[in-house]
Amino acid sequence: MSLVAVGACYVDTILTTPHYPEEDDKLRASNISRRRGGNCPNSLEVLRQLTEQSPSVSLDLLAVLPAKSSIASQQIRSALEPQVRLDHCIYREEFNEPASSYIIKSESSGSRTIVNYNELPEMTVGEFTQVANALGSKAGWYHFEGRIPDVTLACIRYLRECHPAVRISVEVEKPGRPGLQELAAEADAVFYSKSWAQGNGYASADECLRKQSLLTRNASLLFCTWGQGGAMALETSTGNLLHSPAYSAPGFQVVDPIGAGDTFIAGMLYALICQGDKWDVLKKLEFSNRVAGMKVGQEGFSDLARALKA
Repeated sequence: MSLVAVGACYVDTILTTPHYPEEDDKLRASNISRRRGGNCPNSLEVLRQLTEQSPSVSLDLLAVLPAKSSIASQQIRSALEPQVRLDHCIYREEFNEPASSYIIKSESSGSRTIVNYNELPEMTVGEFTQVANALGSKAGWYHFEGRIPDVTLACIRYLRECHPAVRISVEVEKPGRPGLQELAAEADAVFYSKSWAQGNGYASADECLRKQSLLTRNASLLFCTWGQGGAMALETSTGNLLHSPAYSAPGFQVVDPIGAGDTFIAGMLYALICQGDKWDVLKKLEFSNRVAGMKVGQEGFSDLARALKA
């Protein structure tokens, strides 16, 4: 079975600074790094580690990329292949610059500010349906980042009509992005971010999931991450609400929070697809929190399969 992750693929430039600069200020960075980014590619990078011993699961990325011959596309392919297939990505041959993020990470606060740039035309519904039909029954699960909600909604409805056996999950992250509520209503599993929940007036993960369960007619599972407050899951069929505290270990320190939410999603998708009924929802939640916490405690996404041994 193939898991298809649908979302943008970025090239991240990360500047680590002692603190955030003031307007019209000059500040010397203590470190600079560049790496492949984007919510779905981040999740797939973690999933390829977790599924290494699960040969029946294949991973596909569906993203818009610049020209196939561009340096950026070659770097992205080398970073993900062969464990993650990019055969169904959409290449914009007239563009050479990838979608890019410029990230300032403050050492004093541990937080980060992100500025995005993307000139690539977004995926159309027609382009998505061609890929979905080409994959056919090989694709058992589609995960959507929640970009361009009107297009994503049409893609999900196409899957429901033409490929009804697939499972669908959606990430609801950006608080100011209209149309995410409609996406949540169509999905089997929904991942809510703390920023989206707070931006929509919810004071806690508990409140977010209970009230959202009234608006998500198809979902069997809802999840909400809450930073240091851990994460919660709601089984909609029973109303059972579960909590897992934030990961902690002796000597744990926040090193790199970039991609923590993407890592949580990867952990949960692994648990849902590869462990199924062998793990109950609480164990799945605890595992996802653990792998996300391990990521926060290190730079980048390497060596996260060690969460399976914990």
